[in-house]
Amino acid sequence: MISTDILVIGAGPCGLFAAFEAGLLKLRCHFVDYLPIPGGQCAELYPKKPIYDIPGYPSVLAGDLITNLMKQIEPFKPGFTLGERAESIETLDDGTFKTITSRNTEIHSRFIFIAGGLGCFAPRKPDIAHLADFENKGVDYIVRNPEDFRGKKVVVAGGGDSALDWTLILAELASELTLVHRSKQFRAAPDSVQKMEALAASGKITFIADANVSDLAGNGTLKEVVITTEGGGQVRKEADYFIPLFGLAPQLGPIANWGLALEKNAITVNPNDYSTSVEGVYAIGDIAEYPNKLKLILTGFHEAAVACHAVNHKLNPNKKHVIKYTTVSGIQGF
Repeated sequence: MISTDILVIGAGPCGLFAAFEAGLLKLRCHFVDYLPIPGGQCAELYPKKPIYDIPGYPSVLAGDLITNLMKQIEPFKPGFTLGERAESIETLDDGTFKTITSRNTEIHSRFIFIAGGLGCFAPRKPDIAHLADFENKGVDYIVRNPEDFRGKKVVVAGGGDSALDWTLILAELASELTLVHRSKQFRAAPDSVQKMEALAASGKITFIADANVSDLAGNGTLKEVVITTEGGGQVRKEADYFIPLFGLAPQLGPIANWGLALEKNAITVNPNDYSTSVEGVYAIGDIAEYPNKLKLILTGFHEAAVACHAVNHKLNPNKKHVIKYTTVSGIQGF
């Protein structure tokens, strides 16, 4: 059995920062995460993707952000139970919690922070003939390492931010890159669209609009992508990789059964302290929902800090709370 002050469900960036803020208050954290490594989506889905809205960093790779957060919390020695999903939580008679994971690990905690991002994710798979035949054999739904595509012929499908972002990045690595989108209109940042159009105009990439990928072909591994245009014509493109980027479908998973107030597939919280409808349980990051919520990493950092101070106040209601800046107090681990 594992005992801790705060059990953090989800080891993404917002959850990891909670361990730092908790550590400053002499509170211990333990993490449970279904992924095999800390970092959440930043580590598993796009470690090499640059992030531009972290204060103090004009640009930082998602994986590097996680590396820095891990270094930041190291003095506070948080625990990790990875590769396991939190299946159930039970409020005990003394107000503490017992959490059981998918591998029957039992974790006792005084408080719970749910920092599960948008829950469990599965890629939205388009309806394309023979798609499943080439999964992990040329079909990738996630770009983990852009270097894998260096010198390769790549076809990307999609019209959102992810499709445009990876098109711009992989255009510098692939020997040949084709972007296929069902429309001339995009759901991506206008700046990204302009950069993509400039690459297409210069011949750096091929952009095929008003079209869909309809079939895949190969012999054991992907060799060809069949593109059907709006008028019914077909274009066949040689391809080493096909990357359909139509987003990820979030699923709350077991969280939906924990008796929490839910809204928009997220957890409703009190924006004063990010507490949920269950006493002692808090939600931070993208999974927390309240009026005027901004789903940004920096917002989750703020929520983590406020929730930690709320917990500290509950534990020490009669103690005067004075926030000491780390520039004065320094960092003292356990």
